[in-house]
Amino acid sequence: MNTPDADLPEEVTWQGQWITAKKRGRWEYVSRARDIRAAVILAVEDGEILLVEQYRVPLGCRSLELPAGLIGDDDGGEDDDPLSAAKRELEEETGYAAANWEVVGEFFSSPGMTNEGFTLLKATGLTKVGPGGGVEGEDITVHRVKLAGFDKTIADFRNGDIAIDTRMLLALGPALLGDAAD
Repeated sequence: MNTPDADLPEEVTWQGQWITAKKRGRWEYVSRARDIRAAVILAVEDGEILLVEQYRVPLGCRSLELPAGLIGDDDGGEDDDPLSAAKRELEEETGYAAANWEVVGEFFSSPGMTNEGFTLLKATGLTKVGPGGGVEGEDITVHRVKLAGFDKTIADFRNGDIAIDTRMLLALGPALLGDAAD
C-alpha cells in the first residue's frame, strides 16, 4: 500500500514544554513533548461511574471527562508507569482509591491530528480516601453518576455549557448502539 507522505522526513516546526508541532509532507500535527503519554481511568462500580469536570483553556470552558493524568511528567518520574500514574491521579482528582485494576489497552485520542495516546485502566472496588479536586492549580469537580440514563446526564451537562470529552462514548455506547449491538 502506498501512503503519501509516510516516508518523508519529519520536521519539528515548534516545541514547547508539553507540545511539539510537526510537519511531514502535507501533514501538520502535534505530539506530546518527550513522548509523554497519559493514563485514563474508567472508575465504575455499582452501576455508577466517576467523572471529573475541569476548565480546559483550549476549549474556553469546563469539560466533563474521565479521570486522567500524564505518565512520567514530574521530575523523577522516569520510572512512572500507567498503573502507578492511574492510582495517583484517581486519588488526586477524585479522592477515591481502587482495590482492583485492569489494563484495558492503548488508545489514540485524535489520530488525524496528534500521535497522543493513552492507556485505559478500569478501576473497581472504590473507596473514598480523600477530598479529591486535584492538586494546587487544578479546580476539579467530582461527579459520581449513574450509568442508567447516562445519555440524559450527558445531555444535561451539555445543556449547561459543559464540553463533553470523547471518552464519554465508552459509557454512551450501549445507548448509541441500541439494537445494533445485538
